[in-house]
Amino acid sequence: MKKSLPLLLLCLAAIGFSFQFASHQAKNPDWETLFNGKDLQDWTVKIRKHELNENFANTFRVEDGLMKVRYDGYDQFDQQYGHIFYQKPYSYYLLQVEYRFVGEQAKGGEGWATRNSGAMLHCQDPKTMLKDQDFPISIEAQFLGGNGKNPRSTCNLCTPGTNVVMDEKLITSHCVTSSSQTYHGDQWVTANFIVMGDGQVHHMVGTDTVISYSQAQIGGGNVAPVDPKVKQDGKLLNGGYISLQSESHPIDFRTVRIIDLSSIKDDEEKLQELVHEKLSEK
Repeated sequence: MKKSLPLLLLCLAAIGFSFQFASHQAKNPDWETLFNGKDLQDWTVKIRKHELNENFANTFRVEDGLMKVRYDGYDQFDQQYGHIFYQKPYSYYLLQVEYRFVGEQAKGGEGWATRNSGAMLHCQDPKTMLKDQDFPISIEAQFLGGNGKNPRSTCNLCTPGTNVVMDEKLITSHCVTSSSQTYHGDQWVTANFIVMGDGQVHHMVGTDTVISYSQAQIGGGNVAPVDPKVKQDGKLLNGGYISLQSESHPIDFRTVRIIDLSSIKDDEEKLQELVHEKLSEK
């Protein structure tokens, strides 16, 4: 027994160190890469009119280290709206997406969908979407690219099957324009999103906050058809899945990464310090 005591102490010390290291990690969250630049592992595709996990016409693909949305296999777009979901849901997080619009819109795409895509936040589980459902119940951070003519802000708010609160008022209109500038051509744009459960949500372009709201909740229209058991109007959205869109215009995604803020969600000072630090990194 005496001979085994040092070994036991060593084991306890190692366990203690492990706990300390895990605790340190939990208190200091860092970036987690969602798109690995190599393949679509850990992502699930749902395209309208197709079954879950059917990546129709290779809409979502990885080439040259980029996640690309393409329509060269479509005869007509025919409202086949698509979404690619990361496998894990989140509640409190900082999400960063780098995107650029390229090329020409797919034949048959709606006029409003020109240079239009988005990151869908607090999405319903893709397994609960109906085959012909157009969009997931979610809050959409709408990406718009400039058309070379008119102002077109990006990181706007759209609300398929949801409502939000702004300035203490329930907002039921489908889209709310952000204060961002217009980004023409095929330039890369860095979008950041601070999402705090069913509390505050901030859309940012770079480090500039362009729209804020809170209390995202199920409600309203602009999503169909939908399972009524899933669309429980008035239910606050405390979390959900993250998805990226295909809405008929080719788009590239270079970076998709996240910091899970759940371990420090109640420490306002630490939250602010961490977000400032991470968004200031080169």
